[in-house]
Amino acid sequence: MEKKSKWIKLKNRGVTAVNGFKSSGISSGLKKGKKDLAVIYSEHDAQAAGVFTRNLVQAAPVHLCKSHLENPIRLLVVNSGNANACTGEEGMQNTVEMAEQAAAGLNLEARQVMVSSTGVIGEQLPMEKINNGINKALAGLNRGPGADIAAAEAILTTDTKIKQVAYRCSTLDGDFHLAGIAKGSGMICPNMATMLAFLVTDVRIERELLQKLFNEAVNSSFNVITVDGETSTNDTALILANGAAEGVEITAEGHGFDSFKGLLNLVCRELGCSIVEDGEGLTKVITLTIKGAADQESARILSRSVLNSPLVKTAFYGEDANWGRIVVALGYAGVDLDPDRLDIFIGPYQVAANGGSVPFSEAEMKKILQKRDVSILIDLKQGFAELTAWGTDMSHQYITINSDYRS
Repeated sequence: MEKKSKWIKLKNRGVTAVNGFKSSGISSGLKKGKKDLAVIYSEHDAQAAGVFTRNLVQAAPVHLCKSHLENPIRLLVVNSGNANACTGEEGMQNTVEMAEQAAAGLNLEARQVMVSSTGVIGEQLPMEKINNGINKALAGLNRGPGADIAAAEAILTTDTKIKQVAYRCSTLDGDFHLAGIAKGSGMICPNMATMLAFLVTDVRIERELLQKLFNEAVNSSFNVITVDGETSTNDTALILANGAAEGVEITAEGHGFDSFKGLLNLVCRELGCSIVEDGEGLTKVITLTIKGAADQESARILSRSVLNSPLVKTAFYGEDANWGRIVVALGYAGVDLDPDRLDIFIGPYQVAANGGSVPFSEAEMKKILQKRDVSILIDLKQGFAELTAWGTDMSHQYITINSDYRS
């Protein structure tokens, strides 16, 4: 296995740190005074893999991406400010028009274009603004930190900061790059991938293997984060691999396989955690580890039950070590467990042993709960599966943000 020390993080870089990719981000007028349309262009045909929302209500661009997934992809177009969800046949036609408009601007085929949208549900896209914006964005395609930031900014909605990460990795065959951007702050409880996340790499890899590795990376990153328990209509995670890193091909038997797989997991986890850390109205980031579970799926269900519980969330907002609320959330998750074997730790302090209370210092616990980052460890003592998930508390500010979202 190749050493993790060969992963070099590229400071303040995003998608165009990867060979053969250009990007831009512009304002098309969907949002007042803010960038709202991004494009990411590959100079070479790219293999694509994707994971999408499991919400039965799915936006038009989700359907288009699914239908284009097996094509050689050259371009990704993303708008924010309008989700193009619950927009019927007109919404689907508008998504197709976005792909056609973008393809025409670069002499591509529409089937080589992926489209994604995020924002308000139920409103039709203003296509004159969108088409003019696509032309403007294509004219501004570039490489470098400025192009990275512009694309990362243009996909945001209620986010307070951009989310991007880029790495270079050395293998016996040469160097490759992997980078990504994401958006998400509220309506975060992915049941697939999450919000929006777009990754690019310059390795050569077969699509089926890329999809397999991406599924695994998503399950250990985007699928174990939550802010508010809401699964969006537009959740999309895509990765494009254009093979521009000369001589670097990833196969299941190749010596670069472990490095690529490990780095893919790391990039997805960093992007996922950056979404949690920017959660709407949060005052706490909660890292929850479930150990001793019968299997991974049980651990996943239990972690989501705890982190999505309004009573657990508000207890942490109030800096109250009310571990009984954690037990309640475990109990209604729908997973068999023995409540008389549960051990629970908050920070370094054990608060429950074998399902019963353990004396602890309220004063010392208060110091732990006043910090922004708080950890919970739950030992079920039922098996050997272990999983770490990330979530947030819920504050008055979360309600304020979401009570006037459209305005």
